[in-house]
Parts: sequence; C-alpha cells; structure tokens
Amino acid sequence: MKTIQISAASRAAFGKKESKAVRAEGQIPCVIYGGGQTVHFSIDAKAVKPLIYTPNSFIVEFDIEGTKETGVMREVQFHPVNEQILHIDFYRVQPGKAVAIDIPIKITGSSEGVKQGGKLSLSKRKLRVSGLAENLPDELVVDVTELGLGKSIFVGDLKYEGLTILTPATTAICAVRMTRAARGAQAAAGK
Repeated sequence: MKTIQISAASRAAFGKKESKAVRAEGQIPCVIYGGGQTVHFSIDAKAVKPLIYTPNSFIVEFDIEGTKETGVMREVQFHPVNEQILHIDFYRVQPGKAVAIDIPIKITGSSEGVKQGGKLSLSKRKLRVSGLAENLPDELVVDVTELGLGKSIFVGDLKYEGLTILTPATTAICAVRMTRAARGAQAAAGK
C-alpha cells in the first residue's frame, strides 16, 4: 500500500474555540487513536489534499514535532456549507495488528454481457477490508470477463489472500444491465 508523509504540529489545547483558532491559521485539527495514547495535532490544509481528494487509500506517516506516528484515515468532517475540512480522525497502525481500511476496486476484463449489448454498471467503488498493513494492496482487482447479461458480482463472490472483507457479502459490486437496444435486438431475433 502507498504511504504518504505529513509534518504535523502538536496541540495541547483542544475544544471549539481552540479548533477554530487552528483553522484560522490554515491548519486542520486532527487526532490519532487506537493502541496507545490519543495524540492531538494539526496539519497544514495544503498537505492533506493528496490524501483526501483522491480515490486511493494511503498509510500516513506523521512527524509530530519529532515523534513518529503511523495511521490510516478513519473519518473526515467537512463544513456543511463551504465544504472546508473541519477535522480528521486517524487510526494508529501497529505492527502485527490488523487494520480496517477502504480500498478502491479496479474492474478488469471485457464482460460477455457487454459484448451482447448490455451495459456494465459499477455500484461500489471501495470495499472495507481488514488485514496487516504490509498485506494491504493499492487496489482490489475484480475480473468481469465471465459476467453475463443480467448478472451481478457480489462481495461474497470475492476472496483475497491475507485480507478479510468487512463489507457485507450481499452488497453488489457491479452488474451488466440490459439496454433498450439489446432488448430490441433480442425481441427481433425472437420473432
């Protein structure tokens, strides 16, 4: 899995007033928790853009005034009107312990149903998985070559070595839908 390094500043005071002051300086208040002491810190708003505005998932290595922390992004809170980032929660990555993270899906292959005139529709772009940090892939590959017209691939159909899929097994990932043109061609062929 890809990693990204971010410099951070420690925060001693936290609360509504202090967080507002941090945001006024162009910083984002953050917290990292899990497996030890909770650490409050702030990071530059520009430094977090490659982490948030991308479909990829990352392991983040922080340098909090000389202290090293490693984590994965758990939750981002946005302002409801101007969409400014208000707060970010990170979960600490510990050696030998599994971590849960959303990993993007990559569709490969040319579906049989699409060749027959259907349309491939993707209904899930990321899956939540659990695994050791060193076993986490950059993307989860789903092969749709055998997917026929009117058929779907569900989370329960997938298996990945070293990973446990936390997304419910009944969740559909992609399907090949019948188009009007395909229905018309099928009706014409049936006459």
